[in-house]
Amino acid sequence: MPEGHTIHRLADDCLAAFGGRGARVTSPQGKFADAAALLDGAPLTTAEAHGKHLFLGFGTEEWVHIHLGLFGKVDFGGTPAPPPTATVRLRLANDTAYMDLRGPTTCALITDAEKRAIHDRLGPDPLREDAEPARAYARVSRSRSTVAALLMDQKVIAGVGNVYRAEVLFRHGIDPYRAGRDLGRAEWDALWADLVALMREGVRNNRIDTVRPEHEPDAMGRPPRKDDHGGEVYVYRRALMPCHICGGEIRTADLAARNLFWCPGCQRS
Repeated sequence: MPEGHTIHRLADDCLAAFGGRGARVTSPQGKFADAAALLDGAPLTTAEAHGKHLFLGFGTEEWVHIHLGLFGKVDFGGTPAPPPTATVRLRLANDTAYMDLRGPTTCALITDAEKRAIHDRLGPDPLREDAEPARAYARVSRSRSTVAALLMDQKVIAGVGNVYRAEVLFRHGIDPYRAGRDLGRAEWDALWADLVALMREGVRNNRIDTVRPEHEPDAMGRPPRKDDHGGEVYVYRRALMPCHICGGEIRTADLAARNLFWCPGCQRS
């Protein structure tokens, strides 16, 4: 599932391609046809993200709410746009660009009130200007759940996925199995600030890189990472491989139906 930086990048890309200009809005698949007909020809005025949720505004009191889920995918291209396939849930097109949305968990036209209800149930997003990290810490500091589980709970903090979760805990030497209530405020503030910086870089570069300059391949004389997810990381998907810092073996385990990665040597309880 895409992490929050990807959705913020999608919001930026949508505005760059369609902002302020009328767009042809269609649903070749047919599942969004009635809503598409209402929006057809309207200019895209706003695009924003909160966690893994994307909201497209067309100057009305309604929003296109998109959640990609596990299988959703968005493709951008220039004109002339190819004929859409029958799997395209939503297509936006103008005289210079098109965007196709396939396989989302959610693609719905919602009201302002419904949009606000979604924001209200989500935790603060490190990439939003209105984020309140203290609100997230208030929940973390009262919880017996592990820090690793809390970082993946979108009601606690929105937008963090499996990669950022594993990497930020490693960068701060925090045992992923530590209870949230045992995490100090200074530790939380440092985690939050690091997530803000890392995720902003993710938006800028459209990929996740988490290693510090002194641990990059050239600096360490090691080969670059080869993985479909791209980016240089410390522990994510590096199970049984040596840690870049201590040389110990990276571990993996199932936690809340997701694979957790960590270094026992660097992340002591």
